[in-house]
Amino acid sequence: MSTEPEAKRRALFPASFDPLTNGHLDLIQRAQLLFDEVVVALAVNVTKSGTFSEAERLDMLEAVVGDYPRVRVESFEGLVVDYARQIEACAIIRGLRAMSDFEYEFEMALMNRHLEPKVDILFLAASQEYLYVSSSRLKELVRFGASVADFVPPPVEKYLQTKLGGG
Repeated sequence: MSTEPEAKRRALFPASFDPLTNGHLDLIQRAQLLFDEVVVALAVNVTKSGTFSEAERLDMLEAVVGDYPRVRVESFEGLVVDYARQIEACAIIRGLRAMSDFEYEFEMALMNRHLEPKVDILFLAASQEYLYVSSSRLKELVRFGASVADFVPPPVEKYLQTKLGGG
């Protein structure tokens, strides 16, 4: 019998989270059922400017999932597979809403598997109630004064209203 500690099955869920939606939250909760630890990682793209700063997006993530027992919130720059290797993840979680998501994600998954064959890519289909929810669509609704309470956690709704609240 081995005396070595059993390795944790760690998954990486990378996204821009600009902002976090209930669709993201659904995927995080479901991934927790499959893995010992889920690293929710804010992918920082220095060539893009999002609606929210890196600090704001991390704050939203911490406010919503920071107390989840098997979730860790971090940020990273660079290739997803390099970060997955760095944190010793066995899988990268990707959410799919539509066929257009699949085509893009599948191509990216093939490249990532080429770069790091030891890391599996796990596609999780969006739950039906979140199939049509996207961060850009929600931001547009808020700009025109519509409520997005059904689509984002309360702390995120406050951030959206503060930053974009229109009427």
